[in-house]
Amino acid sequence: MARQQERARRTRAAIIRSAAVEFGKSGYAAASLNRILEGSRATKGAMYFHFDSKEELARAVLGTAVERYRASVERWLARVDLGPLDIMHGMVDEIALRLEHDIIVRAEYRLTIEPDFYRDVQTGGGRLLGRTTKALTMSAIDRGQLRADADPDRFTRTLAAALAGQRYMVDLLDDRVDLRSRFEEALEVVIEAMATPEWLEKFHSDGWRAHARMEDLGLAL
Repeated sequence: MARQQERARRTRAAIIRSAAVEFGKSGYAAASLNRILEGSRATKGAMYFHFDSKEELARAVLGTAVERYRASVERWLARVDLGPLDIMHGMVDEIALRLEHDIIVRAEYRLTIEPDFYRDVQTGGGRLLGRTTKALTMSAIDRGQLRADADPDRFTRTLAAALAGQRYMVDLLDDRVDLRSRFEEALEVVIEAMATPEWLEKFHSDGWRAHARMEDLGLAL
């Protein structure tokens, strides 16, 4: 029984992974279920055992991406050795790393810019990142890293728009842009507009205390 459950889990994961490749490459409307099956090496019966439709399969990809966003957020929030702005930097850096190398997260980005999934932007990884960014901004104000008059909502909105714009530019420039450096640049511009002089002086001297690492993403799993 346990062996059958493990085989079913692996088959489901393989189908989701293959679907992510296909959605990321072709988009939702043009995605081919046959190519998804070929990529997963699963039978049509196995696919329909796990998923009733292409839409359900796409939503499974979206759900898996949210789990990965959550894993990234929780990993950085657990860093008690870092202040809120260093945690924010690590989290943003890891999201950039995922957008470069994680096919599930790359597919999530492609799906949520299509009309069929516009509403998922409000409930997906972006919302999780937005809530976390706002909480870290409030903590940074309390810790004297950001000015007391800094607006957490304004900070969060501006950063989200800047990161989304940088991600869009990568597509326009055929991936000739280092997304991590662009995300870091956007974050620094927003932070420097609201940071205290004391934090800025220390930052210009020491830089960021931590960066994301490929080995923490679990992409081999």
